[in-house]
Order: sequence, then C-alpha cells, then structure tokens
Amino acid sequence: MSNAILVVGGGFAGLTAAIEAAELGHEVYIVEKMPWLGGRVAQLNKYFPKLCPPSCGLEIQFQRIKNNPKIHCLTLSEVVGLSGKKGDYKVKIRINPRHTAPHNVDFSLLASSLEGEAPSEFELGLCKRKALYKAMPFAYPARWALDPSTLSVSDSARVAGDKFLDVVEKPREIVLDAASIIVATGWQPYDMANLANLGGGSIKNCISNMQMERLASAFGPTGGKIRRPSDGKAPLKVAFVQCAGSRDENHLSYCSYICCMATFKQCLYIAEQAPQTMITVYYIDLRAPGRYIKVLEQVQALPNVKFVKGKVAEALQAPGDKVTLVAENALTGQKSRIEYDLAVLATGMQPSLAAGNLPFPINLDEDGFVEDGSAKGIFTAGCAKMPLDVSRTAQSGTAAALYATQIIKGASNGK
Repeated sequence: MSNAILVVGGGFAGLTAAIEAAELGHEVYIVEKMPWLGGRVAQLNKYFPKLCPPSCGLEIQFQRIKNNPKIHCLTLSEVVGLSGKKGDYKVKIRINPRHTAPHNVDFSLLASSLEGEAPSEFELGLCKRKALYKAMPFAYPARWALDPSTLSVSDSARVAGDKFLDVVEKPREIVLDAASIIVATGWQPYDMANLANLGGGSIKNCISNMQMERLASAFGPTGGKIRRPSDGKAPLKVAFVQCAGSRDENHLSYCSYICCMATFKQCLYIAEQAPQTMITVYYIDLRAPGRYIKVLEQVQALPNVKFVKGKVAEALQAPGDKVTLVAENALTGQKSRIEYDLAVLATGMQPSLAAGNLPFPINLDEDGFVEDGSAKGIFTAGCAKMPLDVSRTAQSGTAAALYATQIIKGASNGK
C-alpha cells in the first residue's frame, strides 16, 4: 500500500490540495502539463475576494511547496496510464523535455537575441514569445523552457553550444505508486472561434475576457495598459458581451458563475486607468453572489458605465478597426447598432477534461465536468468539478485533500 497522493493539475485547486495533504504528513506528487505551476490564476491581473495580483497568493503557495520536502513537482508532465485500485494505484507519467538544465540559469540575454518566435500561449495569442522563454516573473519552477521547434537555423547553431541547454533531450516515462488521486485539471476559456456571430477569432479588437486580463496585467503584453490589439490605441468606447457562448444549448448549456464578476472587475480596471472611457455591458442576468454584490453596486455607480439588459445578436467589423454590435434592449424592445473601439466577450469556463481521453476510471457529465469517483479513491477539486471562483476553488482543494488522506488512513487501519 502506498502512502502517497497524486495531484493531477498544478493550478490553485491542485496546489491547495497538495499542500494540505503534505502538511498532514503524506508524500504528494503534483503532475502539471505546463512548464510552470499556477494554472489560470497566474494569468489573471487581479482576483477576488481581495482583488490582489496572482503573485500575492501564488508566491505564498510556491514558498510552502519549496519548503516542504514531501511535495514533488513534475511539470511538463501528464498521466498516460493507470492500473490498480483504490489504495494501490500505479500511475504511468510521461515527462516531456524542458531542454534547460535543472538550475535557475538566467537566459534573458540569450532569449532576447534569438530570432525565432511563436504565439504566446500564456498571453493567449496577444503577442509572441521567443523560443527560450519564461511565462511570468514569479514562475515556479524558476527555470526557463526551450521550444526547439521555434528556433531558426541561426538560433539552433547558437544554442547548440550552450552547456545549460539540451536541444535533443527526449521525453521519458516513470511509474509512481499512489493510494489516492486528486483530479484538479481546471478549466479553459471557451474557444472564441466557435462564436462566429460574435466575431470570435475573425473581427479585429474583439477579445475574450481572459485576454482582457492579460492586457491589464503589469507583466502582460502591454505592460498593463489596456490597448486595442490592432493598433495599440487606448479604446474610448468598450462593450462587454455577457454569456458569450454560455447558457446556450449550442455551446455551453450552463452558467459559468464567474463571468459577470470578471466583467465587473474589468470595468474597474478601465475606470481606474481611463475614467473617460465609456463602457456598455450587455447582459441577460447579472450574477454577484454573496458579498460580491458590493462590487456590482460599485460598478453600477460609475458614471461611465451603462448596463443594457439584452442579448447581442451579432458583431460586425466596422471601419477604423471598430466593432459594431447589433443588440436588442429586452426592457424597451429597442434595437441598436452601435460601434465600439473594443468588444470583450465574456466567454465561459469549459472543463479541461471535456475533450475526453481520460486515463482515469471516472465519468464525465454531459458538459465535461467530473462526476463522483470517491468509491475508487479518486477525488475532484476546483473547476474540474464545477465552475468556481478562486476562494471556493481553494476550499474544494482542501476538501479533496482531506478525503484523499482518509483513503490512506483507512488502509492503515485495515479498512
């Protein structure tokens, strides 16, 4: 019988679960497919309830992980096989190459001199990254990552002689023993390309709410200045389109819980940075649970913010890289065609496992969220289970850790 717990996913839910389980005395392995821990929270400019930057909460978590020898982090890794049963699982993990030495070498000068570039995954395509890159200043692990496929011919010759880089490093596989498993695979923004009627992926200056977070971030592609992607100009008229793909049987049938709050927060970003900018929020219903109603009231009190109850039917490319939104006011019945400098689609959260191909003996509901797997010693945390904000995500991580440790306790008692 193993005394270890496997946590799949290194976002806020997974980190919380790993830390809680390790501080109860258990060995914990975190398996994260990206080069760094932090998940979606790392991409935010600020998060509720305190509206602090992600470094505030994540750096504390990273420090606790670094100081706890019972936590082992496997980044650029994924579960590719599972056998056994509750209390006695064998987990096959593929570890993909980082191509950099296991030291915190500063590659900033070399990286900036390289020619090859690719769209930045972390910046959601708003800018490009170099072949040698580190997504964020507070990244953990602090190691850089190398993408050999992005190297130009001259780049390849330059990095080949660096003793801290290994371009030919290969993937490898390991097998771990685990008594229980916590699935904390998180969520992904709903693909804007599916929202053709709203201009997703085709209309200039029509962005997602997560892209807005990156524009507002001090370490984002614009240094925190909210600018139009097409020309770098500050927008004077901004529209937010709520439920973009959510509560729609053709896309996501459920409410993603956090979209309204994300928009309220982003209205504050704009108001603080450019109080002269006019903002319109098109909505079906407004959701501000519990104490968050005060945030809604704060935004509603802003003189430059207007709320329109009505669904946007269509987005069109307008001259000057503007966006025309066609909508109907549900209260007055009046139809409108209004041009905006920037349109933000409040896209919902889709569970990362919705694509299927699971290596775990668990079931997904029709929307891709994990159903109960506790009978098999597999527990779910965070948005893999349901749409949650950061605070409730952390709570679910703690709960999953307590359930997972009970499997080990029960095994040791012969249950």
